[in-house]
Amino acid sequence: MPAAIIFDMDGTLFQTNKILELSLDDTFAYLTSLHEWSGETPIQKYREIMGVPLPVVWEMLLPSHSNEIRESANEFFHEKLIANINNGSGALYPHVYEVLGYLKQAGYSIFIASNGQIEYLNAIVNYYKLNNWVKETFSIQQIQTLNKSDLVCHILKKYDIDNAAVVGDRLSDINAAKNNGLMAIGCRFDFAQEDELIQADAIIDDLIELRTLLNL
Repeated sequence: MPAAIIFDMDGTLFQTNKILELSLDDTFAYLTSLHEWSGETPIQKYREIMGVPLPVVWEMLLPSHSNEIRESANEFFHEKLIANINNGSGALYPHVYEVLGYLKQAGYSIFIASNGQIEYLNAIVNYYKLNNWVKETFSIQQIQTLNKSDLVCHILKKYDIDNAAVVGDRLSDINAAKNNGLMAIGCRFDFAQEDELIQADAIIDDLIELRTLLNL
């Protein structure tokens, strides 16, 4: 059995969909006020690309804009995300605390590896007190390549782990597991796509299913 479990954050532990549209609407309203955008908020496009590093997100949402505008949009977006986390608009997925408790009691080391930015991840971890169970949370900002496989490799090396599973909803999570010789557990949650999930070693529809999968 794996000695460690590495969770994705967005769409795996945290129900990002609860604050995503609010924050994105505010951001594109801000861009509209700067005369840098017209039309509807590209929420569906964001949902499709959820899970890629944020510089790539803004390149795809604002392909004709300057890097300065993209950076400004990203900064404004994160301010709104963090504000919505801190005012309680977000939520963890069902059974997160229960499953983390079972894992810790069973002796697993628990980590989070996310493409999210450090301040954003800290806001979630602090608001929901995830450090009661999670040994360390890692952001894609901590490595130069912005590649989640490399981020997971960094965790394995730092903690001298040779046996682990990665739990996540998108292909970047599955590839991060496969590229490091780990078990890939796909989550059929809000942002998941079936053509990506089929590449996982196992698929769950609820985090509580980890109990059965890992014999907890």
